[in-house]
Amino acid sequence: MPTVDCPTCGTKVEWTEKNKFRPFCSERCKQIDLGAWAEEKYTIPAAAPADPLDDELK
Repeated sequence: MPTVDCPTCGTKVEWTEKNKFRPFCSERCKQIDLGAWAEEKYTIPAAAPADPLDDELK
């Protein structure tokens, strides 16, 4: 049976249909992750896009 690490606490979790919280180990870990997402703690670094008006001024 395949196992994965819970993204929140790292506990080994069986990847089966009977685990309704997968990939999390529990409802608590699932809610912690949702809270972090809602608070925008997960971000992807990116550079600011170039301003097309800067090219027109040159």
